[in-house]
Amino acid sequence: MLTKVYGSSVFGVDATTITVEVNIDKGVGYHLVGLPDNAVKESNYRIAAALLNNGYKIPGKKITINMAPADLRKEGSAYDLTLAIGILTASNQIKSNDLDKYIIMGELSLDGSLQPIKGALPIAIKAREEGFEGFILPMENAKEAAIEPGLKVYGVTNISEVISFFDKGTPLEQIIVDTKEEFYKALDFPEYDFADVKGQESIKRCMEIAAAGGHNIILIGPPGAGKTMLAKRLPSILPPMTLHEALETTKIHSVVGKIKNMGLMSQRPFRSPHHTTSPAALVGGGSYPQPGEISLSHNGVLFLDELPEFERRVLEVMRQPMEDREVTISRARFTVTYPSSFMLVASMNPSPGGYFNDPDAPVTSSPAEMQRYLGKISGPLLDRIDIHIEVTPVPFEKLSEDRKGESSVEIRKRVTAARDIQTKRFAEIENVHYNAQMNTKQIREFCTLDAPSKALLKNAMERLNLSARAYDRILKVARTIADLEGVEQVGGNHIGEAIQYRSLDREGWLG
Repeated sequence: MLTKVYGSSVFGVDATTITVEVNIDKGVGYHLVGLPDNAVKESNYRIAAALLNNGYKIPGKKITINMAPADLRKEGSAYDLTLAIGILTASNQIKSNDLDKYIIMGELSLDGSLQPIKGALPIAIKAREEGFEGFILPMENAKEAAIEPGLKVYGVTNISEVISFFDKGTPLEQIIVDTKEEFYKALDFPEYDFADVKGQESIKRCMEIAAAGGHNIILIGPPGAGKTMLAKRLPSILPPMTLHEALETTKIHSVVGKIKNMGLMSQRPFRSPHHTTSPAALVGGGSYPQPGEISLSHNGVLFLDELPEFERRVLEVMRQPMEDREVTISRARFTVTYPSSFMLVASMNPSPGGYFNDPDAPVTSSPAEMQRYLGKISGPLLDRIDIHIEVTPVPFEKLSEDRKGESSVEIRKRVTAARDIQTKRFAEIENVHYNAQMNTKQIREFCTLDAPSKALLKNAMERLNLSARAYDRILKVARTIADLEGVEQVGGNHIGEAIQYRSLDREGWLG
């Protein structure tokens, strides 16, 4: 008897429906075709034990299973439940006329219980697009899949529930998620709050500007100055995600299986890979490509602590994704594109010893060691970082204060208002949403200067030996400072403040 059951395969951040054809005939053997990987090939052992422990069995006949389309590689253990239901139906151990209405996915344990799968949200989106009535999957993934409206989602914990549903008509509990409620969860109590930061007022101001304009930022300071602590608080002042951004972000995290017992992601992601990370781990890749850290930080923050400790080739692979806001991974037979619109926050010591420019600490690094250390950061990468800020240790008097600083909620209100101004400004321009994304033409259009401001900028560039690459960055940051004040014209005070945020362009840092 021939039976068709439907599953799904995730490729990139999108899903493709897989038709599982199970044919049982006279003879002996188990033949699984359609480019399955080892995890799929091993499914017959899990299926046999799971069925036996629930009162069923794999028939001792010739079983041929085709997973179509046959030229698309199938990977992972998520097809266990799909194959098991197909085998039971084809061998007449259960009856069902409704298999074509459902996508069925889940990894089986030997006792028949179900383990979570990856990519539940992309699968649910594709199932709804192709007109399937429902999606049966492990309970741990049910809230994630139920984000997609217009599709009935059934979370199950054991294969026996699925068997009873198809064979006896025993109803399954439909999982319903209120997407709006998930999305509008309270954001007024961030885990890391700027109210807890003692001192560092100038750095907090700088972080506010970076958040308002979407500017990449690098923090330079000695160990213990608070660089990591400040970076962790940056997501708390970024504007709340739109519903579209939240769905897009959840979809990417779903692909790598990071959404378990969760619905919609309402918080912007914060990713902090270790400096030993590989290029593939950072940008994505592998023989069967998966999203990397830059895609997992899409619509959020990518924090690279101790930037010069990263291998130079790791940093260089980020350059194009930072410019294009997406990363394309090509293999001989296919190409995958992942979104990667993130805000880069980096930190570094000013020297190998950590205390260069600190009047209270001796310089222990030679000029050659300094050059090797700072030389790991290339000019083209620095071109993509708008703000450089020096972080100094907080004195005891500030640390011992009882008074709390301004909260992240209050700062975020100003950041959101500035972003709203930018959204209106760039409404007619494709792929530009905030100041950091402006190209040279748009900078000339939206960052016009009066004569005194031009004179100030010229004088600063000459006296401070600022590089040519600093010019556009200063104008972008000045535009954001003006937006935070709610004024249309970029003035000399905005230029003056922006000039302070180009430390690494000054003579004596990078040569």
